[in-house]
Amino acid sequence: MLKTAEMPPDVAAAFEALPAQARPRLFALRDLILRVAEETDGVGEIIETLKWGEPSYLTVRPKSGSTVRLGVSKDDRPALFCHCQTSLIADFRTRYPTSFDYEGNRGLVLKDGEDIPQAELEHCIAMALTYHKRKKATVAGG
Repeated sequence: MLKTAEMPPDVAAAFEALPAQARPRLFALRDLILRVAEETDGVGEIIETLKWGEPSYLTVRPKSGSTVRLGVSKDDRPALFCHCQTSLIADFRTRYPTSFDYEGNRGLVLKDGEDIPQAELEHCIAMALTYHKRKKATVAGG
């Protein structure tokens, strides 16, 4: 499992390139992703890398989930991005319509001036990190 001190240099540089006002919340999201990955059954090993120039978290052994990326929304608010061809953002929007703002079918955006809805965000991250595992179980069972 990744530890905070183990952030790859290119990922650290990508965080530093993000708007200064968004960085503290994005680092909090990173810590939350790593903690949820460690605490969620079936997630296994994840790697921290760059995808599209953004800090990204991928499940590698097993490949249980979809990539989660961190960045900023179109208006520079901290955001968690998922692959646009998954149903993840639609699922988040259905479960938590007022907890977050959303950017199309790819972004969950934190609201300005509000505390991070911890339990809801943990659930969303766990759903993303187990997306493929749950999808396979649904196909096999149905």
